[in-house]
Amino acid sequence: MSPDLWMILAFAGFLIAGVPVAFSLALSGAVGILAGLSPDMLATLGTNTYNSIAKYPLIAIPLFILTGLIFERAGVALRLVRFAQALIGPRHGGLALVAVLVCMIMGGMSGSGPADAAAVAMVMLPSMTKAGYPKPFSATLIAASASTAILIPPSVALILYSIVVPGVDLRALFAAGLFPGVLAGLALLVPALWVSKRYGWGGGVQGEGAAERLSVRGTFRQALPALFAPGLILGGLRSGLFTPTEAAVVAVAYGALVGLYLTRELSWRGLWQLLGEAAIISGVVMLIIALAGIFAWAGTLLGTFRHLAEWIIGLTDNGVLLLVFVMLAVLVAGMLLDAISIYLIMMPILIPVMQHFEWNPVWFGILLAMNIAIGQFTPPVAVNLMVTTEVAKIRLEHTLGWALVFVVAMACALALVAVFPAIALWLPTVLGYNV
Repeated sequence: MSPDLWMILAFAGFLIAGVPVAFSLALSGAVGILAGLSPDMLATLGTNTYNSIAKYPLIAIPLFILTGLIFERAGVALRLVRFAQALIGPRHGGLALVAVLVCMIMGGMSGSGPADAAAVAMVMLPSMTKAGYPKPFSATLIAASASTAILIPPSVALILYSIVVPGVDLRALFAAGLFPGVLAGLALLVPALWVSKRYGWGGGVQGEGAAERLSVRGTFRQALPALFAPGLILGGLRSGLFTPTEAAVVAVAYGALVGLYLTRELSWRGLWQLLGEAAIISGVVMLIIALAGIFAWAGTLLGTFRHLAEWIIGLTDNGVLLLVFVMLAVLVAGMLLDAISIYLIMMPILIPVMQHFEWNPVWFGILLAMNIAIGQFTPPVAVNLMVTTEVAKIRLEHTLGWALVFVVAMACALALVAVFPAIALWLPTVLGYNV
């Protein structure tokens, strides 16, 4: 049996056995080295592990994770919800619209779907339940809407994609993700509003009428610091005032100022605790990236990724058909793995395929991100859905029907971006970024 096959079978076997993804990648890489190379090569594992994370742009990931935690604890989500409620007013499906809008704005601060889902669910689920929305519907809608955080900048997943794929401008990726992210949110709104009107959920009944007593001016003033955050990050990037990594530092500093001195819902002790939480989450992410370096190094030396790419390219000469096949494969992977693992495992294989068919790397990256976003609320893993169902105190299987509805909705948005690449590429082209 070839070393390639040994490595792939070892990785699949470790995953089936329940070994965490990070260690499955490292161990299967070691198996490949032992099967196809000299055992003496194992001495370089430490160096390859270090080289995987010794990259300056990766500093942005823990900083944006910290930014999301700070804004979550600073009471930003509640202020955004109150402003959106005052703006929209009492109507059927009003709270569903509020949930989607707030998730999209929060995604422009955290860059993380699970963090977005947790912050919005804590605020929205009680009021949506009071207004007559079933908990499975509310939990699924928030989980699906929070997945737009992987598209709307700053996105942790797009940061990693820019590192894995050489020559891709992160600023172009951030700009390219904006319109597809908004399109995905609008696609979720269509079934949400239709179902809400059909069943008469909300509409000023059983608590949603509280929006009538909220002042648009007053709630806007309270929400202004939160609304300013995405503009600060994107505006600074566009003006060249700071790099994406420096933007993460600015976001942390701004979030801390908002929480400590404006909303006053964050204390210095609380900020210290958030540093610890961010370190733990970042440690998990960095561990995956570091140990995946062993898998990537072994796969490159053995030619595993090249062989798999050649096999994929040999399936068909039709680029459209192969793109559909790749999207389906990434969707299945998104149902089982997190975004970071998917990029690290699949991109070494997909980069040669992308280059062979001359797919635009920025556009292709956005398609992958949209596909992974769908996986974030599609069982059996569904990280966003796990968060919202835990907050709602319901079982994951109760949300399956609604999840399928929103999967179809976001898949339609994905198809539009695939058919019309300009949806993603127009903005970065206008801004003068290299696409």
